[in-house]
Amino acid sequence: MNTPIRIGTRDSELALWQAKTVQKQLEYLGHKTELVPVKATGDLVLNKPLYELGITGIFTRTLDIAMLNDEIDIAVHSLKDVPTILPKGIIQAAVLKRGNYNDLLVYKNNEEFLAQKDAVIATGSLRRKAQWLNRYPTHTIVGLRGNVNTRLKKLDDNDWNGAIFATAGLERIDIKPEDSVILNWMVPAPGQGVIMITALEENTALNDICRELNHEETEICVATERKFLNLLEGGCTAPIGALAYIKKEEIHFKGILLSKDGTKKIEVANSKKTEEHLTLAHECAEKVLEKGGNRLMDAFKLEKKQTTVYATKTLTETQSHLFHDKVVADSSDFVKIKLNRISKNLVKQPIENVIITSKNAVEALSASFSAKELQFKNIYCVGIRTKRLAENRLGDVKHTARNAKKLAEYLVEHMEGTEATFFCSDIRLDDLPNILAENKITLNEVEAYETAFTPVKIDESTESVLFFSPSTVKSYLLENQGNKIAFCIGETTAAEAKLHFKDVRVAKLPTVESVIELVNEHYI
Repeated sequence: MNTPIRIGTRDSELALWQAKTVQKQLEYLGHKTELVPVKATGDLVLNKPLYELGITGIFTRTLDIAMLNDEIDIAVHSLKDVPTILPKGIIQAAVLKRGNYNDLLVYKNNEEFLAQKDAVIATGSLRRKAQWLNRYPTHTIVGLRGNVNTRLKKLDDNDWNGAIFATAGLERIDIKPEDSVILNWMVPAPGQGVIMITALEENTALNDICRELNHEETEICVATERKFLNLLEGGCTAPIGALAYIKKEEIHFKGILLSKDGTKKIEVANSKKTEEHLTLAHECAEKVLEKGGNRLMDAFKLEKKQTTVYATKTLTETQSHLFHDKVVADSSDFVKIKLNRISKNLVKQPIENVIITSKNAVEALSASFSAKELQFKNIYCVGIRTKRLAENRLGDVKHTARNAKKLAEYLVEHMEGTEATFFCSDIRLDDLPNILAENKITLNEVEAYETAFTPVKIDESTESVLFFSPSTVKSYLLENQGNKIAFCIGETTAAEAKLHFKDVRVAKLPTVESVIELVNEHYI
């Protein structure tokens, strides 16, 4: 690649160590690179155990959003932190050779407390908590969050007997204390000790580069562990451990499922030929469920939820899994789009300035014409995703803005000429046309698609609503009152919501995932 590969990473010492390891290997192969540290939600909320937050992918979502918004090219993760279902468009590009997969107990003074009735052990992991209580049922578990340095300091500052860590993390940044012992009886998290690289599926050239770093044996083992996890968890948080390794052309597997208090434990172990590793995962998961795992998993799924949100756009399964355990989410399309057939006469001559504020307009244009038929000199867009689709279907985009008002302000200052063609909906906000008219710019409006309101009457117990366009706000209000929290995808949507709702929140990024993250932050 001619341009540097932008490597996204969390900004903790361990995460940076892992990213630099990937960086060195890429540069050894002759590629230019650049590190892009990003702070994740999991690093910001340190007062609750991870399992209480219940957010799938808490350490990965920020990097996923950065990648989808073209701020980074690849992301480097601890594989155990990565959800088994990746966001649409993102794939596992490579895994590096596995490090130490064991858990480690760091203790204070001595190990005598292991033989005593009372002891206090710190961990933020539900899996570690359940396994410890299964072995030491009279001990007390306290929550522990933060990066490895923070957790070690908290152990020093508190009257605890010990704390549990991933051995690989401490070894990688060379801070493994002498007063520690490997917990070889504890089944690790699926993928523990493995560094994973993710990338956009569409970037085939970059994926080919990443595959050069891939360790095939590790890939097979962690695929087995993660398939076992995926088959058991069903989208909820549970104490699950899994470990696979290859020996003499056979893959050996051990899995475990426990109740949260450790009083119930279901174990399974088996082996098969290496090429049957996914079959092995299926058989082991089924065995666990048959031995009572079904009842345990049902109990986790039926735990009382505390809040409810409704999305005015049908969410994908992957997006629905992004909500943490305290949120019950439902969704449906409050707006439906019908693309119009655009007359050839409207694009027969070269058009100097074209304005597109929605992906729907791009879809309508590309459905009506081939890219060669469209003679657009300057294309101006609202939104990064609209820009991407326009560049893929129509041609280069000269400028993109976050909302229609900002685009209008840019056009007043920088647009060539005094006339533009706006491919819009039959329903649209007036900011852009009004600003251009006030500044003597002629706007030719072409109705590219029609917007139909399809509202649903939602239950009064619903606390919050997710809005993804001004039209979804208008549609919602046809059947419902504005007496809930409005979580909005962008400033234009928020401006419409503020006319009817007292409490309006705006996502940091104009993506569905960012709106969901905003919801999770509120309900933690």
